[in-house]
Amino acid sequence: MSALHPIPVGWVSTGKTGAQNYDEFADDAEITALVTDHPESMLGVEMPHRTPEAVADGLDFAGALPVASARLAGMIDRGALQPFTDAIAVYRIGADFLALFCLVDTAEIASGPGEPGRVIRNEEVFASKVAERTALIRTLGTLTSPVLLVQAEGSLREELEKLDLGRPDVTDVDQHGLTHAVWLLGPGEDRDRVLEAADVGELVVADGNHRSLAAQQAGLTRFLAVVAPAESASIQPYQRLLRTADLSQVLDGLRAAGAGVQAVDGRPATPARGTVVLYADGQTYEVTLPRAVGTTADRLDHTIVEQLLIRQVLGLTPDDPSISYIGGDYPAGWLAAQVDAGRAALAVLLAPVTVADFVEVNLDRAVMPRKSTWFTPKARTGLVLADVHADFQPEASSR
Repeated sequence: MSALHPIPVGWVSTGKTGAQNYDEFADDAEITALVTDHPESMLGVEMPHRTPEAVADGLDFAGALPVASARLAGMIDRGALQPFTDAIAVYRIGADFLALFCLVDTAEIASGPGEPGRVIRNEEVFASKVAERTALIRTLGTLTSPVLLVQAEGSLREELEKLDLGRPDVTDVDQHGLTHAVWLLGPGEDRDRVLEAADVGELVVADGNHRSLAAQQAGLTRFLAVVAPAESASIQPYQRLLRTADLSQVLDGLRAAGAGVQAVDGRPATPARGTVVLYADGQTYEVTLPRAVGTTADRLDHTIVEQLLIRQVLGLTPDDPSISYIGGDYPAGWLAAQVDAGRAALAVLLAPVTVADFVEVNLDRAVMPRKSTWFTPKARTGLVLADVHADFQPEASSR
């Protein structure tokens, strides 16, 4: 039985609502600034407490949920989002990324190692973020942001490249200058062939672990996804900033745990695998991690840092609010500048996880450490939306 389906009732952007996802920002103030400059941005819906009006009123996320509903309704009323029925959407980013928007059965999400399900959610999550996403789904009755699923095998790209698409329904340019293009594809042989090609093998959650779990907790039978061939995406570094840290405690603790610590000249840079770079008080340190044993997941640099530095040396849990997780859009120089400006005490730079290790961890049905894979390019939120009130039962109608 197929696990992938057309979207029975949805909306496609007319060109102004596309935005970075809510979790792509290092500082919430950046979200407020972006929504101020781009009031139709879907960020105003996804992060309603960070809109200029909500910030001025001192609203928290729960208190701002009515703002989210009002903003989304306004976008639809003004024609910023156009309705469609019974369609998937072909999605291209730049020259190389080619995928499709569709719905995927939540019942296919494997609940853990050894559990059934073709959708592998591979990363530890933050309960508070899941709770916010769940509340947003229940309030809006609409899925505004897709989960990125990577297909490990199959012929999806070949089938997508066969399509004669013509003019896209919407285009959008992201902060890196990449063009995002979307084509709606209604009932017919082309749609059936593409869905069949996408519905092959295991699908790994590359981006959207919190969103996929929120769809489950909201009681949805299906969630909104972008399904992409593995070769369409790459993994960039995912770094850490700590607001408070005793540098002497950190260095002494790492040495006591068997790590090699050496002060080096120059500004911090993303290191090679097996080495972590620390930056504090204007000084760069190279830390050679102790050799780890166990599974591929156990041997990842991100796992060792979480266990050794965060838990053992600092006595923190990974969800401690003093830790900020900084994705690949922010270079090493930006992290160093945050420390130099006193907005953080310590920058922790790690090598990116390799695609080979990521695939192996997932085929083992093991769990990646939190915030360890920054896949690029990022799917935009607000380009294709799905109505959860449609009960996710395909209709005979078309756009």
